[in-house]
Amino acid sequence: MPKPSKGLTISMVVLVLGVAYVIYIIQGGGEGDGPQLMEATGPAVIELGQRVYADSCAACHGANLEGQPGFDWREKNPDGTFPAPPHDETGHTWHHADTLLFNYTANGGQVFLGDVGKSGMPAFADVLTFQEIEAVLVYIKSTWPEPIRERQRLVTEAAREQ
Repeated sequence: MPKPSKGLTISMVVLVLGVAYVIYIIQGGGEGDGPQLMEATGPAVIELGQRVYADSCAACHGANLEGQPGFDWREKNPDGTFPAPPHDETGHTWHHADTLLFNYTANGGQVFLGDVGKSGMPAFADVLTFQEIEAVLVYIKSTWPEPIRERQRLVTEAAREQ
């Protein structure tokens, strides 16, 4: 039997670790669990996040983070889901800790709602890298006024202490 190449072995290890990490997030990820996120900042991260947002998020959440056009994000659709909410300061994104936002994006909304409700938010863990998801969240946060960013930072810190 031929010996696997070093590149193939490393790829397999990375894949196994990635799957294990996703399982960890799904089983235990929440407001206070998981990695410490949003450590990366700066113009390059924001630019990446803006590009990924335009390609992967804007169709539902609006090109200007305004939410699903033509719908009130607080009122259910006929199928029981809610319209895609705004990610600007008028929405509720900033009410949540970084880890929850990351996990919700990576794993989809239904993972968190369970039997409580229906979410139309798909999982992006198989579509985007963790760095791309983080960059999108950094981009979104960069558009908020300073008082909103500070309030969200305090929510994140409180969740880390739990």
